[in-house]
Amino acid sequence: MTPKDPPLYPDDAIPEPQHNGRGALSNASSRYDSEKRIRTTDGWEQPADQPSDEDELPPLRTTLTRDATRTILARNTSPDVPFDRSINPYRGCEHGCIYCFARPTHAYLGLSPGLDFETKILFKPDAAKLLTAELASPKYRCDVVAMGTNTDPYQPVERELKVTRQILRVLSDFNNPVGIVTKNHLVTRDIDILADMAKRNLAEVFLSVTTLDKDLARAMEPRASAPYRRLEAIRKLAEAGVPVGVMSAPMIPGLNDHEMEAILEASVEAGATRAGFTVLRLPLEIKDLFDEWLRTHRPDRAERVLSLIRQMRGGALYQAEFGLRMRGEGPIAQLLAARFSAAVKRLGLNRIRYRLDTLRFAVPESARTALVDAKRDARQMKLL
Repeated sequence: MTPKDPPLYPDDAIPEPQHNGRGALSNASSRYDSEKRIRTTDGWEQPADQPSDEDELPPLRTTLTRDATRTILARNTSPDVPFDRSINPYRGCEHGCIYCFARPTHAYLGLSPGLDFETKILFKPDAAKLLTAELASPKYRCDVVAMGTNTDPYQPVERELKVTRQILRVLSDFNNPVGIVTKNHLVTRDIDILADMAKRNLAEVFLSVTTLDKDLARAMEPRASAPYRRLEAIRKLAEAGVPVGVMSAPMIPGLNDHEMEAILEASVEAGATRAGFTVLRLPLEIKDLFDEWLRTHRPDRAERVLSLIRQMRGGALYQAEFGLRMRGEGPIAQLLAARFSAAVKRLGLNRIRYRLDTLRFAVPESARTALVDAKRDARQMKLL
């Protein structure tokens, strides 16, 4: 008789303790890890049915790590998005939105798409310097730079680090247009730069408003600005002359899709002139993270929500094909698209499509000088 191998998941595995102010409920290993982390008990925990003298868990704090990347402009060829270049000042996002499609990117760093994604943030302190060098290159051809396409450029750590603000200053100096998507009222801090760029037709901002229900927002997007603050940001940007729109995204059938029209109406009242929407995307690890969150925070409707999602995804929880991943398919997806189109027409949205100006682009003299100096220094280093 040969001894049996130990079970892959021990019987005494216990869930991650729930941390206030965080979206994910677990911190499973990256899909690239050869070993899987499992929380277990040593028997010293307080029984669940007995009161504890201990205080609540201390906050799960955010840690920051310098990202030593050598380039700042990311390129893409996706037919689903209207831009070919973007800047992500941060990797990971403290907002903690449970549905964030960027979560799986943390696996490339050997980190978990769960709690690691929203607590272990990489920032790019040399972003402005790198951007100056890339824009000043003779090979560069101007086009709109997108920000907020992966992680939010105005997540809470931006308040102190100001990486996004430094990037905007460079883009403004070069007259390079920028389009921003954010969930944070902090974008209004940079109205001085954005309004000045808007006068030159170089800036446009979209606020992502997923729900008007503050309780749902607090659970689903724990560190993003409250819904009313996002609407306030739309109003302030519009009053400053910055073209502003709303992204009612993602729409989750059975959870927030009934709010679509109300979100658009409130945004128009605040000053939005453009709108867009997408349906929920659950690639890779997000499927399990969202399922876990849904069964914990909305157990009464979890099965219905998951069923409706599958009905939009050909029976699966996700479709990766271009053209389908953002909108889904089938009657439910078609109904969402029809409702959006009807609301947009009724509210007068998207009548004007801003075409940001790419013809103003020019390399400032200071950047030309810096580029010449950098090349000279590089040659000298090679001679040493």
